[in-house]
Amino acid sequence: MNYKAVYEEWLSNPYFDEKTKEELKALSGNEKEIEDRFYRELEFGTAGLRGVIGAGTNRMNIYTVRKTTQGLANYIMAQGGKERGVAIAYDSRRMSPEFADEAALCLAANGVKAYVFESLRPTPELSYAVRKLGCIAGINITASHNPPEYNGYKVYWEDGAQITPPHDSGIMAEVAKVTDFNTVKTMEKEAAKAAGTYVVIGKDIDDPYIEELKSQVIHWDAIKEAQKDIKIVYSPLHGTGNIPARRVMKELGFENVYVVKEQELPDGEFPTVSYPNPEAAEAFELGLKLAKEVDADLVLATDPDADRLGVYVKDAKSGEYITLTGNMSGCLLADYEIGQRKATKGLPEDGALIKTIVTTNMADAIAKAYGVKLIEVLTGFKYIGQQILGFEQSGKGEYLFGFEESYGCLIGTHARDKDAIVATMALCEAAAYYKTQNMTLWDAMIAMYEKYGYYKDDIKSITLKGIEGLQKIQDILNTLRENTPEKFGDYTVVSARDYKSGIIKDIKTGAQSETGLPSSNVLYYDLTDDAWLCVRPSGTEPKVKFYYGVKGSSLEDADAKSAKLGEEVLAMINGMLGS
Repeated sequence: MNYKAVYEEWLSNPYFDEKTKEELKALSGNEKEIEDRFYRELEFGTAGLRGVIGAGTNRMNIYTVRKTTQGLANYIMAQGGKERGVAIAYDSRRMSPEFADEAALCLAANGVKAYVFESLRPTPELSYAVRKLGCIAGINITASHNPPEYNGYKVYWEDGAQITPPHDSGIMAEVAKVTDFNTVKTMEKEAAKAAGTYVVIGKDIDDPYIEELKSQVIHWDAIKEAQKDIKIVYSPLHGTGNIPARRVMKELGFENVYVVKEQELPDGEFPTVSYPNPEAAEAFELGLKLAKEVDADLVLATDPDADRLGVYVKDAKSGEYITLTGNMSGCLLADYEIGQRKATKGLPEDGALIKTIVTTNMADAIAKAYGVKLIEVLTGFKYIGQQILGFEQSGKGEYLFGFEESYGCLIGTHARDKDAIVATMALCEAAAYYKTQNMTLWDAMIAMYEKYGYYKDDIKSITLKGIEGLQKIQDILNTLRENTPEKFGDYTVVSARDYKSGIIKDIKTGAQSETGLPSSNVLYYDLTDDAWLCVRPSGTEPKVKFYYGVKGSSLEDADAKSAKLGEEVLAMINGMLGS
């Protein structure tokens, strides 16, 4: 059935409500918009289902949520997990509570118990809840840091991590089988509650979750010594982090926590930012203003679902606030957590630091310095969660720390996803510890550069929307795959990794080896002078991303080399696109 026929089906089928039909009728004559809404169905990417809110098969709405949930319910029943239930959480976005209920009532109508949080909760707490309740799966309604018009649907499995093979393909296959919306089950909420298949959760999960975080603290002594002196500015960016982040900081004893009032309360319109991304400078404008007023030591911001943490730290010498990229804050926490664990109780013989393939090479240097194993996984925190599960199942390997460049890390194994609440707690602890050593967090970062090397990592992206954009993104990957460049800027390609074919090729000798990772449409180039470049399409947005890293002789040298490489890569790709 072509897109126009599907559009007409939505207009005529009595299954779809009048509000949906009115929205679609208003598109009459706008062929491009109709095509975009109906030319495909939303697909799972690295973060599950994600799209613009609206009517259509290529949109987030109650019907696509129900259809996806029916497929999930069918898979759960096939796996014999019906009795174990599914935990459901949601964030502050438009339609998030409604989508959570639609998912819960579809599950309930299929006889699968749904545990639904009473109000918005952070992503890592959903991951924790799946494990705490012994659920077969979890659903999180969130579009993370995307613009306000987006929402999403993340599926978790029993280990608390987002779905990985074989469950991801198995669920998608079941969703694909649901071709008739009339076969999708649902029921009234009161009836589901009466049947015991819609269960409200809240404090019973909140309290043990916070206790799990506090159990990760290494230096209570340093916190006690510095808790009156450390000044922290925090913003939840209108999202889910407000209550849990403030609670854990308060329970640790930090007395000077200043919340950005304009961004404190949940608001799916995100009125103070164009999009709520802690990677963006604009997200920190209000926080930095407050930081200067109160002379804060650090400024923290969590994204709407509170799995990612953005950080600014004060340089005591200049008085300026300096942004830490996800690579920088991740390395700062990795070095602190592993280093202080070694100092206080020693490290296990089989300890591991885990990072994604697009994460800084400084992580490799940290692992080497502490004598722990460095494990690389594909992009997506679910693959870090998969490694933790592997340690548990095999009895070999112990998780020490894991992070990815996109501002996400996990301390402890209470969850199997990025946790900005535990990261907030740990950074405040680290600030207190370094304060007792007469150091700031920026001093600690400089000490790391001096110890491990001046690594600089960055990312560029090109947005290519629509059907034509998807084809252009694929053309870029195909061209690079078929014709490996000899150089990127000043750097010569040493080896090329094609994660789709699973082959690593040594450019000089032609020798080939295996990546050892699952197939993924990603290209990675090891370059001379410890530099690297990785190309991958975004799993959640119409973008092709270029990750890269260099190593300099100083901060200034690394900055200059990074900026130059980024410009040269974009120029090369724009040349390929003819722009």
